[in-house]
Amino acid sequence: MADFHQNGVITTLHNISERPIEEVEYELLTFSKIRPLGLVLPSLYSELEGEALAKIISELKHVPYLNQIVIGLDRADQSQYQHALQYFSDLPQHHRILWNDGPRLTAIDTQLKSLGLAPQHLGKGRNVWYCYGYILASRRCESVALHDCDIVTYNRDLLAKLIYPVANPVFNYEFCKGYYSRVATNKMGGRVSRLLVTPLIRALKKVCGNSEYLEYLDSFRYPLAGEFSMRVDVINDLRIPSNWGLEVGVLSEMKRNYSTNRLCQVDIADVYDHKHQDLSLSDAEQGLSKMSTDIAKVVFRKLATNGEIFTNEKFRTVKATYFRIALDFIETYNNDAIINGLEYDRHGEEKAVELFAQNIMLAGEYFLDKPMDKPFIPSWSRVISAIPDILDQLQEAVEEDYNEFSS
Repeated sequence: MADFHQNGVITTLHNISERPIEEVEYELLTFSKIRPLGLVLPSLYSELEGEALAKIISELKHVPYLNQIVIGLDRADQSQYQHALQYFSDLPQHHRILWNDGPRLTAIDTQLKSLGLAPQHLGKGRNVWYCYGYILASRRCESVALHDCDIVTYNRDLLAKLIYPVANPVFNYEFCKGYYSRVATNKMGGRVSRLLVTPLIRALKKVCGNSEYLEYLDSFRYPLAGEFSMRVDVINDLRIPSNWGLEVGVLSEMKRNYSTNRLCQVDIADVYDHKHQDLSLSDAEQGLSKMSTDIAKVVFRKLATNGEIFTNEKFRTVKATYFRIALDFIETYNNDAIINGLEYDRHGEEKAVELFAQNIMLAGEYFLDKPMDKPFIPSWSRVISAIPDILDQLQEAVEEDYNEFSS
């Protein structure tokens, strides 16, 4: 059970008491009559073949307050899309699947590419961006939550807690970030958050000096959580990274667009586990190695937009400072594991820190070599200004796919 401590500049909403889920869902059902609620599920087709998503669907079938569910489906051919239509057909809520690899959505993507407005990389960020576009096009909800499809410990309490802060009309929050303890199978999870993001932020504070942005990022208990919710009007001006920097990129955008008193984080689960990425020591384009580089690039670029000047010498200092702080954190986590009776692979943790330190330098070199790189997908406001009927096109494409293949 959490305490009531407030840390940093972001409001933290805790799980201080265990409210019955029926009570929370009754309130959400009442809220939904004033502020319709939706859910986005970005999914790879391969997740339809695993156990986690089946459990998620079985839980969502009992959620009474959702007006809309939007599923973004990646890496699926026609037969797999048709299987997905059947797979999700048990959902009682209105739902649609974006077949991102289908000819209709591919044609829209090609049109956007011709204007330099399409996502540049495949991945979750691209999937989420198109799903958010469909949310805007369909106009069925005013607040929307998003969570991953590989959560093996999922229950519907998670969704209720996640969407509550942006559903309650008494609250003034535009955005809510979920957080939780990453402890499962008697081990600590969340290596990139524990061993990269927090020590990197602390290192940047030392090297660059305190900044509102760094203080803001350091306020989030789990900045890489893939679960967040927002009011739909936030989507219009939201720029989303298409790489592994999605979560930190979204947090950066919220800081740019809103006062911190309109943002919050909420404890959504006592136990959380999902598919684990390999560290990928031998391939910098895969796994946690790729993730760490992308995240560092997002943070460096955001600091640069705030006026920070970076050089090779400064990046070397950041790396050295990070390495010392991260090693100190390993000592802390080791002791925390011991007192809680958890397994802790200290050697593996130090190997991760060594890799992340190397990737901080790679991210810095990339930033200096490509200062005009555009890692963010353009906002939907910009896309609409270039193609005024783009949302109509998107909605029509999704409906035509559904009508053609659902029978």
